[in-house]
Amino acid sequence: MELILWRHADAEDGEPDRLRELTPLGHKQAAHLADWLNVRLPEHCRILVSPATRTQQTADKLERDYDVVEQVGPGADPHAVLHAAHWPHAQGAVLVVGHQPTLGRLASKLLFGRAHDIDFPRGAVWWFEQRDPHDDYTLCLKAVMTPDMTLK
Repeated sequence: MELILWRHADAEDGEPDRLRELTPLGHKQAAHLADWLNVRLPEHCRILVSPATRTQQTADKLERDYDVVEQVGPGADPHAVLHAAHWPHAQGAVLVVGHQPTLGRLASKLLFGRAHDIDFPRGAVWWFEQRDPHDDYTLCLKAVMTPDMTLK
């Protein structure tokens, strides 16, 4: 199984939190990361997106179908995200478009076995692969991509 974590791109400040939109920079970041992802994602990748406007605007740049899932919304528990993605037993790839600190804690849990607060920059993608769901030693961090790496 592959689990791809994508934090929403740069967003406006304000309230209510769930209605915040991407900034012009955020739209550019999301488009560049979507271009990078689209040539790498499997055709039948399952995409789970937070109900927040900024995550849906980020995912829209992929021009693919996705499911809006409350379990990956703002303030989500990392275990709830893994459960929604059926980690590590799902077949194929699952892309989660979500928020910090959830995605940072989730990446930490996968890498170190414990959910710690780690930086997960806006617009960044972390791509994990679990080759054998019954063997923790087959976990691989395949890629990390940030908007700065794609913007020219």
